[in-house]
Amino acid sequence: MDIKTIISKVKAIMRGERPIIKRPVNSFLRKVSGVIHVGANSGQERETYEMHGLRVFWVEPIPELFNELQENIRTYPKQRAANYLVSDQDDKEYLFHIANNKGESSSIFDLKHHKDIWPKIDFERNILLKSKTLPSVMAVENVNPVLYDALVMDTQGSELLILKGAISLIKNFRFVKLEVPDFEAYEGCCQLAEVEEFFAAFGYKEYARFKLKQWRQGGGYYDIVYCKNIFLTFWRKVNGTYGKLA
Repeated sequence: MDIKTIISKVKAIMRGERPIIKRPVNSFLRKVSGVIHVGANSGQERETYEMHGLRVFWVEPIPELFNELQENIRTYPKQRAANYLVSDQDDKEYLFHIANNKGESSSIFDLKHHKDIWPKIDFERNILLKSKTLPSVMAVENVNPVLYDALVMDTQGSELLILKGAISLIKNFRFVKLEVPDFEAYEGCCQLAEVEEFFAAFGYKEYARFKLKQWRQGGGYYDIVYCKNIFLTFWRKVNGTYGKLA
């Protein structure tokens, strides 16, 4: 391999253009020691996290699900939970829509094309909740962010709001996993292109992707994991574009 080819490959890596290697979407759990999981529901992943020996801080907004979550993790000493709605602002009031599939599709956004894929899912009631940013939640709950090097979000469209409210914590996360569509599943929800732009600005590259569902008009719903790229982070900081969105 000649020197020009080597330089070209290094520059591509620094720009975050390295080809994606197909790998299991949860394989990152072997590489971390702690997880913040926002949108916990009843803690369905608790055994997986325990199997990997992880410290876990769960956050769930629905009071009755939070109570169930607490009971479910009672025997897991490295896991704890808090009852908050997380967004990009403190004390903003939201009409939170609770879904009929045990709350799994609950959101601050109204359903849109989500019903094209899951027609039986609907909202059965609403509750009024006030939000907090993730840094505020961790401060109130006295949680040390340094102990958690992965962030998992399953908040049905508000993931980008959570990220924008947690800019001060981004540097702590080696991996971020989220569920995101590339179409408007919920009205006004974040979409894949916006999420990709955000992570690129902060020096992350895609680590793994799994298509959960195909939308009939061509789009999809994905589980995606982003990994901090030290070369891209360095490159962004050097040229003054770190944290800047187009």
